[in-house]
Amino acid sequence: MTTERVHEGAARRGRPPETDEQRARRRLAISRHAVALFGRQGVAETTGEQIAQAAGVSERTLWRLFRAKEACVEPVLTIALDDFVAVLRSWPAHLELDEHLRAAYGTELGASLDDAGAVLAVVRLTRDEPGLRAVWLVLHERAEPTIAAALATRLGLPVDDLDVRLRAAAVNAALRVLTDDLAWTVAGGAVTAAALEHHRDRLAETLRTLTRLPNGATTS
Repeated sequence: MTTERVHEGAARRGRPPETDEQRARRRLAISRHAVALFGRQGVAETTGEQIAQAAGVSERTLWRLFRAKEACVEPVLTIALDDFVAVLRSWPAHLELDEHLRAAYGTELGASLDDAGAVLAVVRLTRDEPGLRAVWLVLHERAEPTIAAALATRLGLPVDDLDVRLRAAAVNAALRVLTDDLAWTVAGGAVTAAALEHHRDRLAETLRTLTRLPNGATTS
């Protein structure tokens, strides 16, 4: 073995493994570049090589982090869903969900208006890009068990109770449909805090009828 290879092997062994947080940040950075490329030139015309170059990573790294180029939008889309799931997990017993949502759900759909714009740009693309639509729907499907768990706790019912499952599916569908509608409402213009606040209020009002406790029911 040459001296150079010995040094290379030592360097590799000395590099600390990537943490989950670092991996998530790297995936989100790549995702933002992919969204920008898809928006400018379409999914079919965008290659993995172009995404990797824009993000400053190798193609090998890209395919290690994402199973397909369409999957590159997952981290951006997850921003909005994670915000909503976080609100559900912090839902206090003394408030109805619509009240809690108005107080706790950020109007940014993520860390910034730029991220909100990226989320909505992808959602718009899903109308004409089946591969991206599949990613959007799968992410919602993954979020539904968390929604059901929050509702089950609230209603004092098993998570697999039919009423819980139906309500969870309805809440999930409301979130998706209203986000779809918002994406097209702001198409062609800048995403504003006012538009996102209106979206939050519409979502809260819709969820009022989907998550209200039965008459006379109380929470422990």
